Amino acid sequence: MSRPRPPVRVVTDSTACLPVPDATDDGAGPVVVPLRVLAGDDAWREGVDVEPEQVAARIAAGDVLTTSQPPPEDFAGVFRDLAADGAGAVVSVHLSGALSGTVAAAEGAAQRAMVPVRAVDSGTVAMALGFAALEAARCAAAGHDAAAVADRAVRVAASSRTVFLVESLEHLRRGGRLSAPAAALGTALGVRPILEVRDGGIELAQRVRTRRAATDRLIDLGVRHAATCERPGVAVHHLGVADRAEEVAARLHERTGVEPVVTPVSAVLGAHAGPGALAVVVADLGEHTHPDTW
Repeated sequence: MSRPRPPVRVVTDSTACLPVPDATDDGAGPVVVPLRVLAGDDAWREGVDVEPEQVAARIAAGDVLTTSQPPPEDFAGVFRDLAADGAGAVVSVHLSGALSGTVAAAEGAAQRAMVPVRAVDSGTVAMALGFAALEAARCAAAGHDAAAVADRAVRVAASSRTVFLVESLEHLRRGGRLSAPAAALGTALGVRPILEVRDGGIELAQRVRTRRAATDRLIDLGVRHAATCERPGVAVHHLGVADRAEEVAARLHERTGVEPVVTPVSAVLGAHAGPGALAVVVADLGEHTHPDTW
């Protein structure tokens, strides 16, 4: 018998890169609203109409892809459905507002929703957002109110560190996610840039000489951050390099004792990162101190 739906429901977006729910999922996890991948006049909802592998293939074929946040109507429909399903409040947790207008679209729809909606700018993306949304949903399932659920999402997101490698900075530069000076520094001859999500944006964190050295540094940064966490959650993302992602996950598991979540980057993130992208995310899932309200 499935558990009753919690009175507070959690919504997130497809850039959270959440693993596919398994057969034991009881429907109380985050509801995912898809962003769009655009090519000319065509628009595809990621995870519905287009998958990361298709994005990688289109980029390799020379297609120029852009992306778009969901329209407010998509959020309005989700909020309406959750209200009809018995939700008394919604916490909508999304990728950094510095990278996308998604959280603004959620805020716009929240003003017209039938139930109270708290829109949360996580200040991050990928499984740093995903861990925040999952922990918020667990907080809601434990019976906490919307303020506590939103606070849980904010705390987990703030505890996270996301570092990644790309084969080319051109996709990020062209999409406006990386400044031209940072892109120029990162493409200097003979260096491999390590990028980081910091203060809601993407910054050049370090430069190393080879792909192997860059991968080693990526792992080291993840291990160091995990050591500061009470209960680390670890994730590895990739676009078209599953074998490298599995190797990184195995090395992280060996050094941290934590089994990483391994998923492709979302199609939208893949459109900006490009084929060959590899990311490590670590967040602290500990310190859940809200008293039970049930």
